[in-house]
Amino acid sequence: MPGRLGEEMYGWAVDLFPLNRSITGPGLRETLRYLQRIVPELMLHEVPSGTRVFDWTVPDEWRVNHARLIGPDGEVVVDFADNNLHLWGYSVPTQCRVSLDELQPHLHSLDYNSDAVPYRTSYFAPKWGFCLSHDHRLSLKPGEYTVDIDTVLEPGSMTYGELILPGDSEQEILLSSYCCHPSMANNELSGPIVTVALARWLQSLDRRRYTYRIVLAPETIGSLAYLSRNLDAMKRNTVGGYVLSCIGDDRSYSYLPTRWGNTPVDRVARHILDTTVGTYNVRPFRNRGSDERQYNSPGVNIPVAVLSRSIFGMYPEYHTSKDNLDLISPAGLQGGYDLVRNVVLAWENNAMYRRDMPGEPFLSKYGLYEEVSYLRNDMFFFIRDVAAFADGEHDLIALAEMNNLSIVECIDVIDKMLACKLIARV
Repeated sequence: MPGRLGEEMYGWAVDLFPLNRSITGPGLRETLRYLQRIVPELMLHEVPSGTRVFDWTVPDEWRVNHARLIGPDGEVVVDFADNNLHLWGYSVPTQCRVSLDELQPHLHSLDYNSDAVPYRTSYFAPKWGFCLSHDHRLSLKPGEYTVDIDTVLEPGSMTYGELILPGDSEQEILLSSYCCHPSMANNELSGPIVTVALARWLQSLDRRRYTYRIVLAPETIGSLAYLSRNLDAMKRNTVGGYVLSCIGDDRSYSYLPTRWGNTPVDRVARHILDTTVGTYNVRPFRNRGSDERQYNSPGVNIPVAVLSRSIFGMYPEYHTSKDNLDLISPAGLQGGYDLVRNVVLAWENNAMYRRDMPGEPFLSKYGLYEEVSYLRNDMFFFIRDVAAFADGEHDLIALAEMNNLSIVECIDVIDKMLACKLIARV
């Protein structure tokens, strides 16, 4: 059953779902301002249109006044007001009359998902078009259609959000998600919603071992713009991180590793998935699709993996109107949050430990033997192994895995051993 947080996150999704987000424009800005009300310290930054970001250029800002397609009998057959997926993203303003044959290249539908409205964009080429279900498309009558697209493309800016939470160390963990898609719940909203909930939790901690860099930006062009402004600091301090995407449904968890596949980022995530989830899907890095492409790229080389449930491009509702509020759930969002929270806890607590006292400790003297008698037997063997292997060469993940435990299960015991001065953190 979801907790109160799961219900709260789902409420955020309900509020944000109707907004017409894109890589620029009022929907993106309004979404980030909503998330800023949850975490007021989230800083919003603007990148002007025309700004070069490595090999890319930030486009003009786009907004929609209205868009509709009117049939031969005067009936409105497609209307942006009914579903913001109906209009191709970044459609240029267009007023014309065309035959059905001339209209067809400007229509997009899916014959294999015939009752869903698909999502399509044309950010960097001046095009226009409508999306509709394939069933609806087949029902269009011959004749002349009126295209009425009232959009504005003009110099403006692209917005992104950033939050830096300082820790004891300047070494950073990156948590990144994107907020540039219109009304799609799992692909779009689950990532930034879970990220903001995690940011609020991280803020509540009395102490953080690592510094956390949290980025909410339009996919691809936003992460490129962010890197172009922060690359030197990130290459110096960021040990790695995770993109959170499609993390709010009730299906199996998925993992997409870093470009190298064997970094500490991968080890921590795989440990938590193995010990708390058990069965999950692993996608190779060649199936990358989100901002991990930019963070892992040569010239950046920051190891970033993807944590998700249904992974992008691999579930039937992806990039369609079926990715709606029925696809995500309070329990799904809570599960995604819990997974990433445990990953963060693993980073915060994983360390090498050393014990200098000769011989095994007398656990009863410290109140530990009585405690483990009430716990699963694995915990007794874990304490025994900590005493035996705390030589400064085995970290907490290794010690936990010796006993088929999650590092999260072992944190309280390690804290008590540290308090008793049975071990010391190296």
